[in-house]
Amino acid sequence: MSDLITKEGYDFAFDPKACETCAGNCCIGESGHIWVRVQKIPEMAAFLNVEPDTFIQRYLEKVGYRFSIKEKVVVEGEYDCIFYDREKRRCEIYPVRPVQCRTYPFWEHFKENEEELKRECPGICPRS
Repeated sequence: MSDLITKEGYDFAFDPKACETCAGNCCIGESGHIWVRVQKIPEMAAFLNVEPDTFIQRYLEKVGYRFSIKEKVVVEGEYDCIFYDREKRRCEIYPVRPVQCRTYPFWEHFKENEEELKRECPGICPRS
């Protein structure tokens, strides 16, 4: 069994081994924003071997003054992150993924919505 990840202030733990059998629930589903810090764009672009301007054009959308990763429409009402590969069941930019992805499932929203998180993420378990 892998080591469980905990974070102060959260009543649950996360088992990252569960990602191996998950369908990518945190990367698919309802439409939403995956925010990308402007400072991370050059690193993400370099990982994909493209220029930052090309990266922005291909993979990001401007929302107000911020950038969000584009989504792919699977069927009406169901979306995938543009970097999620359903066939391989993995993120294509995992080593340089945004902070929002790195901090999942320890989001402020889930402090009060643990049941919602349990339905989405098979890696959520009781904190010992």
